[in-house]
Amino acid sequence: MTEGTERTPPQLHVLTLSVTRRIQQQQKIQVYRVSGDSVSLNWDAPAGDVAGYTVSCFCDGEKVQEQTTDATSLTLCSLRPGQQYSLHVSTRLKNGQLSRPAEISAPTKTHLRSLLEDLGLEQHYTEKLTLSKVLQIDEKTVADDSAECPSDLPWCFLKRLMMVNVTARNMKCVPVCEPHRDALSGDTGLDLDNLVDSPNSGDVLNPLDVVTALFLCSDGFVQQEMALKMSMCQFSVPLLLPNSDTQQCTLMLWAMRDIVKKYRPQSLSESKGFIEERIVLSELPLVSFVRMGECSLSKSEVLNKLLSNSQQYHDTFVHRNMECGDSPRRISNGLTEISWYLPCGNKNIDLFGEPVAVANLRGDITSFETQFSFLCQTSAAVFVFFDDLDSPYRLLTDQHKAQIFLVGNHQSKSFRLDALKKVATELNLTKSNIILKTKQMNDADFVKNLRDTVRNVVENPRTRMQVEQMADIARELGMGVDEDFPECQRAKRNADAITEEIHDILQYKEAQLPLQGNIWKELTCLEKEECRLNKAGSENIEKYKGDLLIEKKQLREEQNCYSMSDAMSCFISAVSHPGIERSYFLKWMRINLDNLSREKLSVLREEYKEKSQSSANKEEIKDLDRQLSNSSLGTEHFLREIGQIYEASVALPESDASRRQLQHLPILCAELLLDGFPLELVDGEASNIPLRWVSDVLSQLNTLVYPNNKILVVTVLGVQSTGKSTLLNTMFGVQFAVSSGRCTRGAFMLLIRINEDFRKVLGCDFMVIIDTEGLKSPELAQLDDSHEHDNELATLVVGLSDITIVNIAMENSTEMRDILQIVVHAFLRMKEVGKKPKCLFVHQNVSDVSAHDKNLRDRKLLLQQLNEMTQTAARMERKEENKNFTDVMEYNPDTGNWYIPGLWNGNPPMAPVNAGYSEAAYDLKKNIIHMLGDCESTSNEIWEFVEWTTSLWNAVKHENFIFSFRNSLVADAYMRLCTEFNEWGWEFRKHMYTWITHAETTISNFGTVAVKSEASDMGELLVCLKDDARSELSKWETTLLENLRQYFKKTEGHVHLVEGYKEDFSNSVKSLRREMESSILNQLEAAAEIRKGMMTLERIKETHTTKLEQEVHSLIEKCRQTKAQSTDEELDGEFDKMWDNIVKGLSFGGLKKMDVFDKVYNYLRKNLTHKGSRASELVMGKPLRACGTQPFKYTAEGFLNRLAGTVKQLFNFQDHTTAVQRMADSIIAACTQFVAEKVGKKTDYHDNYIQEILQMIDERLSHNQDLKTDIEFEVSLKQHICGVAARRFQKMHKDFLQRNDPFRCLNQHKDKYRADFKDLFHERDQCHKKAEEFTTLCLTPAVVDYVNNSLGPDITDEMLTSRTSLQFSTRMYFQYSVLKDLLTKDNFESYLRYIRSYEEFVKEWIFDQIVDHFSKGSTKSDLESQHLKASIKSIKMAIAKAQKHQESNLMKFVEDICEELGDKLVISRDALGTFRILNNANQEQFAHWLTVCVEEMEQHLEETLSQTDIRTKLKELNFKPQNELFTRLIGCGNQCPFCKVPCDAGGKAHTEHWASVHRSPGLGGFRRPPSKQLVVEICSSLVITERTFSTPATGFQGHPYKNYKDIYPTWKIAHDGSIEASDYWKYVMRKFNEQFAKEYHAKPAAIPLHWYGITKEDAEKSLKESFGIK
Repeated sequence: MTEGTERTPPQLHVLTLSVTRRIQQQQKIQVYRVSGDSVSLNWDAPAGDVAGYTVSCFCDGEKVQEQTTDATSLTLCSLRPGQQYSLHVSTRLKNGQLSRPAEISAPTKTHLRSLLEDLGLEQHYTEKLTLSKVLQIDEKTVADDSAECPSDLPWCFLKRLMMVNVTARNMKCVPVCEPHRDALSGDTGLDLDNLVDSPNSGDVLNPLDVVTALFLCSDGFVQQEMALKMSMCQFSVPLLLPNSDTQQCTLMLWAMRDIVKKYRPQSLSESKGFIEERIVLSELPLVSFVRMGECSLSKSEVLNKLLSNSQQYHDTFVHRNMECGDSPRRISNGLTEISWYLPCGNKNIDLFGEPVAVANLRGDITSFETQFSFLCQTSAAVFVFFDDLDSPYRLLTDQHKAQIFLVGNHQSKSFRLDALKKVATELNLTKSNIILKTKQMNDADFVKNLRDTVRNVVENPRTRMQVEQMADIARELGMGVDEDFPECQRAKRNADAITEEIHDILQYKEAQLPLQGNIWKELTCLEKEECRLNKAGSENIEKYKGDLLIEKKQLREEQNCYSMSDAMSCFISAVSHPGIERSYFLKWMRINLDNLSREKLSVLREEYKEKSQSSANKEEIKDLDRQLSNSSLGTEHFLREIGQIYEASVALPESDASRRQLQHLPILCAELLLDGFPLELVDGEASNIPLRWVSDVLSQLNTLVYPNNKILVVTVLGVQSTGKSTLLNTMFGVQFAVSSGRCTRGAFMLLIRINEDFRKVLGCDFMVIIDTEGLKSPELAQLDDSHEHDNELATLVVGLSDITIVNIAMENSTEMRDILQIVVHAFLRMKEVGKKPKCLFVHQNVSDVSAHDKNLRDRKLLLQQLNEMTQTAARMERKEENKNFTDVMEYNPDTGNWYIPGLWNGNPPMAPVNAGYSEAAYDLKKNIIHMLGDCESTSNEIWEFVEWTTSLWNAVKHENFIFSFRNSLVADAYMRLCTEFNEWGWEFRKHMYTWITHAETTISNFGTVAVKSEASDMGELLVCLKDDARSELSKWETTLLENLRQYFKKTEGHVHLVEGYKEDFSNSVKSLRREMESSILNQLEAAAEIRKGMMTLERIKETHTTKLEQEVHSLIEKCRQTKAQSTDEELDGEFDKMWDNIVKGLSFGGLKKMDVFDKVYNYLRKNLTHKGSRASELVMGKPLRACGTQPFKYTAEGFLNRLAGTVKQLFNFQDHTTAVQRMADSIIAACTQFVAEKVGKKTDYHDNYIQEILQMIDERLSHNQDLKTDIEFEVSLKQHICGVAARRFQKMHKDFLQRNDPFRCLNQHKDKYRADFKDLFHERDQCHKKAEEFTTLCLTPAVVDYVNNSLGPDITDEMLTSRTSLQFSTRMYFQYSVLKDLLTKDNFESYLRYIRSYEEFVKEWIFDQIVDHFSKGSTKSDLESQHLKASIKSIKMAIAKAQKHQESNLMKFVEDICEELGDKLVISRDALGTFRILNNANQEQFAHWLTVCVEEMEQHLEETLSQTDIRTKLKELNFKPQNELFTRLIGCGNQCPFCKVPCDAGGKAHTEHWASVHRSPGLGGFRRPPSKQLVVEICSSLVITERTFSTPATGFQGHPYKNYKDIYPTWKIAHDGSIEASDYWKYVMRKFNEQFAKEYHAKPAAIPLHWYGITKEDAEKSLKESFGIK
């Protein structure tokens, strides 16, 4: 049967039943099971006394069987397969009556169908097995279970065969319960009869049947893979495949096309040359072995001995004495197998000096005349094995090209010499054509004779023939050829049309594949130069980068000038065909191109061999190296050209027709990847990745497989020719597109599917295998960039891997050190960027069973060398904290090393693969899969893999990898961490604000009726509150640290990528706790001190009001006695006289006035004592009252006087002065705001205030240490700030004393006391009035304070949870939002303020965002109303609760209310005292009116609060949301030492500062001396150059930007990932160049030409990319 034509085995027919019999009730009969040699049927029992049944079986009208039975079912056995049988059932009654037979027909199954059902392959007879199905990973991949039933056999065979395991043909089923059955049952008796008679199990299958079935059920690509692996195992492979159903056989030409053999005939033994070619194209003599009739000799076993020398026996052909080899063959008779004997060039080893093919026909030639005829026409000789020649021998008498040899066993009983003579005479055979095994001859002598005969044939063959040429003979004989179906032939024609035009590979590549040539290599150089700027010299960096960009565009334009070549048009057209034709086309292309390359490379190798004999030919050898590299031509070159065509098209405008026509290319390649073809990840020839092409291909792949798009990656690295690709092939069955001769460079990736049931175990849908070229390649060593290329490749693939397999050779210490150096660098870099691939070291060619123990010393040596490499690499990468290899990654010397025996078991080319190699590779594969399943980190989705590839390669292109790595996945993970951390921090701060508000309320109410405190005095209360605060802070610190710990235990969200920041955020938690503790303790101390002063005042006031109340009551009694009906005027007169007398008699000593200037001065002096005598001298030299009266202005006179003259000329004083002045202005602004907030609270001054100010100044100065200043600057700045603060604090203190002056307070309430006096005199009802007074004087201020205190956190919460929440979520998103807003407004003044006064600008920006948000809608009113209602509810509940006490005293009633509200509201004791005196209100009526007044107060306050605009409200609040958001988002406050952009790192206690986007220092006014032009270069470009900078931090000596970390070790300035990275600030500088120059009194910058092409849209796009905004 030919490939592509499928024939379904005969199916069960729909059967009809006709029953005619003498019994009345009709009988039902059915067939319920059919096999190849049996039929089982059953029937219904009829009515009556039945004696039995007779069952007859007929075939072609003849009765073949008849059986009787008492049962209603029966199985008929010993039937012939594939036959139609008629079955008759008759019933016999006890009275002797016999019914008419019921009849049914049933066919037995064919041998093929029966076997396929036994093997579980029946489905695959029509739906062929695919390579994807065979290679997919499932639970069986890692299971060691043996076959338990026949249906397990095919999969066990395939699993072992794909691992090239020579035990694959051992196919005996081992039931679970079989081992030690007798021992377990206790049967230990001696039963020799049973032992002798024990039959072979009937369900044992012959291995040839399983192989035949699999070939029949597989597609062409699985057949090809099976044939290749069988050939590697030195198994025979099918030449003619029979189909026992159709009685057709097929020539397996396609299946063998992938077999390539290397051998050395005797003619090349001297030159040590070799021949390498596809076996189907090799012109070899074919020697065939067949059998006529029965034969006592095992033909196949004799063949195995014939092809094996005494030291290297191997079972090439299955024979009767092998395991399961004696089982009857069910479908494999007629199978013709082929194998090859290939010499190695050593006369002592080679059995035959020349190569020979050996064919073996299974079965008797009389049954398979077509196969025998084919062999006779294609063979040089046919050896016919026989015992008895009486059987028809006419087949031998036909005229054939082949020599006929008769091989008989004289020892056989059926052997007849006369018959042999007769046949020999008729065939004209000589003695040399007859080989007999005589009684005197043992097996060795017999095989030697046979081998000598074969050798004569091989040395003098009548015919040589390629397997490819045999196809014509097969067709003539009516056989099928597996290539003869339309898709395969069309694919072949398409491939031939392309490859037939190839005559000179180099010229062909230049003409037909032009885009991957010099243009692509030049583009690669430009891309790397764009990153490294090695050749910039003294040229303006930005101009130089612009020139590089123009050159790149020109090269892309040059690529686009090429029209698509004929070859590429044909190639793209062919790969665009869907389905199997595309796969056949690519395979044909690979076959044809490998053949061409092999020819070319063999010539070059010979030339290389000659040249390398002399050391004088270095340049020629170097040139030959390049030629070797360039002479490789494979399908990967055509796919690479497609990538370049696509990349070039992307450079065209989107509307361009050419670009639109090529948009389908990525999806084409994605489909190929999904079909199992490799994708070139790294173009090794150009040493570059076509990023846009690879990204778009993988993006399309992601779309194709979504949502099943999770992957895990396994990579192999190692020295060339250490068997990396072979190891991958053995483990995973993959074959990468590496052309013949191993000249292809780079890295290829390939997908392996994960079975659906196994996906949950591995957590991924595909495994990606990456194969790389060998590191330290000798053929590339002559190339200039080979070491750099190795480093780049290793870093990339390690970065992409979840597991990296490192092949190392212990015997070559120098080579090993080199490879370890490369690998350790790669692992170190990955650790720094958060990627932690696992590593396995594989030692090949180590076969001793004790290798693991014996190599303990070697493993220790390896670890020692790894540690040395790590320390060296850490110094080079400037990460000296990594001392050991185990600091870089998890590595256990005992479990991280694998020892694998040599690949070949003997001497190639006749050596099979070593079973130990296969088993060790299998164990390694299982371990890898288990490691992947145990990975802590989650698998990547394909789009994330794309992101890693892009960012890793961009970083690799920069020589300083660690400081240049940028990745959006890392950025996303970092952003999420920052968001979470900020949320935890806000919850912490909010909770502590609530706590401190409550504590301050407690302090403010201390000593009043509102608080019943256990503390006897304020000191005791303060100690208690401080302890509570520390306890609360500790609890929250522990909570936050636990949150952080749990966060890093998560597996989703790529948390492992930011593991390196864990310590920074942990320190930030501790820093936040310290900051909160300091702030809270300061607030508690200040509140307590102020409350102490207030209590003193309150005691004085209480004395006054008590005296006043007594005098008023006396006056009332007096007036009532003398003037019962006094007028109001008379009463006023009496009251005034009394008031004057009281005031004269009272003492009004209030709080002592303090000298704030003196206090501030003392703290300033104390702050500067450790700064030296010069600081003390400066402080004492100028009185503080004279400081801060004028704006602060920095002059560098003293600083400059200390500089050497030459340094003065080099140093730009104006820039330095400007920078210091800006720093001073920023510090002054922050301190001024702090003072304003304290003054706004209208409380008394406390010493903590000035201490906080001095601490703030010191912190900010420490953040700007790179701005070298002198002690004069620090002292003058502190004097200025302290002078301003002291002046305002002195006034605040004065105002506080004035507001709380007892005399003033008493006079303030004179009119109220007068009114109360008159009410009491007239005995008026005071209930309503006093309720109003209590509400107005006591409750209203307290409620307003409560609402305002609660509103601040609520506004902050709203900003963090509403539509604005994203821009306030993290520092980076905040920066992005501010810059985007600036871009939207596109206003010069805004940019100028942002650059000059960053903190002030963002504070205003935050303020404006809050105002904008709360100006829309009723959010503010809703929040205020919420807290207002809550406080009113509390007041009403307090009134209701106080009423229940039934107090007779109104004052006690009010005290109960105040006590109930004491934990929420601060009720003024002064106001309460004023309310309490001269009060005769009725409690019940007072309570009624109080409730009414409270409701009125609620309405009034709601109206009043709603009328207050948000701007005013924000300024009134004690807790200012704008300040909280600023504190949350301002970060650490550090700025880039060059361009002054703020640090974007999360938390405040990080150890490394970085910014997402840098800008030209010229935007801040920096000029280039002596031209005075604004500086245009961006520091993120300068840091990869040899340019120098000179600052105070360098001692004004030139220092290379490249080594900026020597001076600024805490800053990490990432390079620009692309030339577009800083487009935002380039756009700003280009647009406002003139305005900036005018503002800074400088000359405009020399703007590079390409900046003029940057649009506003480009700037926004750049901004998004820089901050990782999707």
